[in-house]
Amino acid sequence: MHTERPTTPPFGWAADFTTVGTTGTNGKTSTTFLLAHAMRGTGASALAITTLGYFIDDELQSDLARSLAGFHEAFRRAHARGVRHAAVECTSKALAEGYAKRWRFDTGVFTNLSPDHLATHGSWEHYLAAKAQLFVHLGPGRTAVLNAADPHALLLDRAIPTDVQRLWFCAPGRGPRLHDAELEAESVAIDVDGTRMRLRPSPVAERLGTELRVRMVGEVFGENALAAAAGALATGIPGDAVARGLAACPPVPGRFEVVHRDPIVAIDYAHSPDALARTCDTARTLAHGRVIVVFGAGGESTPEKRRPMGLEVGARADLAVVTNDNPRREDPQAIAAAIADGVREGGRADLRTLLDRAAAIELALAEAKAGDVVVVAGKGHENGQIIGGETLPFCDADVVRRALGGA
Repeated sequence: MHTERPTTPPFGWAADFTTVGTTGTNGKTSTTFLLAHAMRGTGASALAITTLGYFIDDELQSDLARSLAGFHEAFRRAHARGVRHAAVECTSKALAEGYAKRWRFDTGVFTNLSPDHLATHGSWEHYLAAKAQLFVHLGPGRTAVLNAADPHALLLDRAIPTDVQRLWFCAPGRGPRLHDAELEAESVAIDVDGTRMRLRPSPVAERLGTELRVRMVGEVFGENALAAAAGALATGIPGDAVARGLAACPPVPGRFEVVHRDPIVAIDYAHSPDALARTCDTARTLAHGRVIVVFGAGGESTPEKRRPMGLEVGARADLAVVTNDNPRREDPQAIAAAIADGVREGGRADLRTLLDRAAAIELALAEAKAGDVVVVAGKGHENGQIIGGETLPFCDADVVRRALGGA
């Protein structure tokens, strides 16, 4: 099947950029920030475009709207400052609307895939097809970075044009390796200060050194760092600069963001079964006592994932506090009931249901003792809660800090 691929950039100066796009269900934002810092490991500047906003190095371009015009203006500003490298988070919605046809991507990175946003795309097949757009529109000689432990990467591999290079990465926590990988972690170790990966010997690994370190906490961030490293190497960034940049990248707001240390309290954006499972596993690794998880599910979005979300937490946590996320115009009680069914099916966690999210967080913190880990999941960096048709001010991290006396 012939696929039209973009050849002419939308603006003359756009041809100067080397752009890496990242897509997948989970890990897009973290991988994009890690990529931007890997690009900056040479001492040069980089543009990062994520769901958190547009960043030229560490400077948020807060006046730019999340729109095609905002996207172009972010690139124009960056170009005027001498920036020539960009890391872009690509959502399935944007890709379905033709994003990859309107901008030339030099490298595409695939993190993983699990059911999400099905209300937007109508079916699982359409969701996967949307993600694939980033890769089928890569030009000849460009590079697709693929997760060798995710079965959906094998499907993408079959759809990507044969004249696009492949670079495979793999981390042990995702599952068995399904394809040979040029960049693979032999082991991943985490503590409250970050994540360390020992690399399996290979020509690609030799360029990076024997280890990679990141300040983000969780095995999944080790996997994201491998993806980012592969993406940066594919653009020609030297390996020592990539490793240096990854190590310098600060934790991303709301991505297992540790806001208190004893008990450990982390704010996390996990809102799918797969992401919650990995977040709970990270919490278990850090815990000397119990794992307590506060979470809900968004309304008007993928109701079929609610019971599996509850199941993953119910099988891994010691206490699950089910609460509101962004219920929108759905009945919050009905959303919580579906999650609670899954928690009970999980068979391990004690269950509490408290729809007032602030009260639910306070309950979890009151239950926590030294050595415990509390995860407040689902909303991450968000500063609002959508109830009915209204967005009310709400920030999980602020609630935690107030409850702990500003600690």
